Formats: sequence, structure tokens, C-alpha cells
Amino acid sequence: MLSAEKLKKLSTDKKVTTEQLAGQIVRGGLDKRKAVSAVRNWKKGLEVPIPRKADVENLAAVLGVAVSQVSQWRSCYRYAPGSPRKAGLIRNLIVGRDVQDAMDILKFTRKRAAAMVNKVLKSAIADAEEQQANVDNLYISDVRIDDAGIRMGTKRFRAKDRGRAHSISKKACHITVIITEEAAAVRQVKAAAAE
Repeated sequence: MLSAEKLKKLSTDKKVTTEQLAGQIVRGGLDKRKAVSAVRNWKKGLEVPIPRKADVENLAAVLGVAVSQVSQWRSCYRYAPGSPRKAGLIRNLIVGRDVQDAMDILKFTRKRAAAMVNKVLKSAIADAEEQQANVDNLYISDVRIDDAGIRMGTKRFRAKDRGRAHSISKKACHITVIITEEAAAVRQVKAAAAE
């Protein structure tokens, strides 16, 4: 999957225009005008149209970098049982951390959502590893916890006085983990700054 931040940063650093990037992704069903529009959307973080694997490879070739340097990997757990507010506590623990550090933190965190976030993180790591990313340089760029409403089959009520009923609603959430690869030089600078 294409990373909008990396694409924007690399195109400004290498002084490559949007038109030059769009010239490389012209294909059937995507003429020059639509290709320019697609590259602008991808720089904004919109995935319209969804970038194909060949598009990401062509953009990386134009920028003169490896495919993993413009990619990010995403995994999600839809309708996870648990409220988004409680899962948000886990989010704050791991965003911006190295993948191995985050897995260690999740392993020893005594929250129900930690196990679910850990499974999603492992899935994203496996996806990155399948696409030949360097697993040692992966870090968590973002974790999104979205409200999914009331869980299926949990809509009940509790009888109250004078014939009233108070609802019992168990919440669900969508957990999305996005990981990206960080250059070794950037990691060294961050490690030096932390010390």
C-alpha cells in the first residue's frame, strides 16, 4: 500500500513533479489527466483510485528508491468486541514505537484490547514480511480505533420499575494498525536523541 507522507516527502526532496509521476502510471483506463488526478489524491492520502502494485513500483522507480520506501502496510480487525474508548488506551501506548517494542508492551499489558491489537499488529508484520520489507526497521506509524456501534446479538434490556426498560448495549470497535519502514539513518538519529 502506498504511503502518502513518504510519497510527498520523496517527491519534494527529489524535485519530481506530479506530472512526471503521473507519466509513469498511465495505463489502460487511466489516461494522462486521470493519472495526474490520481497522483494528487495519493499525495493527500486519498486512495481514489486504489493504487495497484504496478503503480507503486513505477512511482518508486521514478523516485529512484526501493518499493518498501514508499509503502506502508495495514491490517484491521472489524467489529472487535470492546468499546473504542478502552481500546484507545492501548493505542496511546504503542503509536510511534518500534514494532518489537510495541509487541513487548502489548504482551505485558493487562487490558483486554491488548491481545486484539497484538493480533492485528502481527498480521501487518506478516504482510510486510511477505512483500520483502526489512522487519527490523518497521515501526507503528498509526493505530486507528473507530466506533462500530452495538455488537450483534447483544441488544438487550434490563427491567426497571413501573414497566420501564433500560437498554444494555455492548459496544464494538474497528482496530486498524498501520506500519511503515524507517531508514536506518533516521533510526540512529532518533536513538541518539532519546539518549
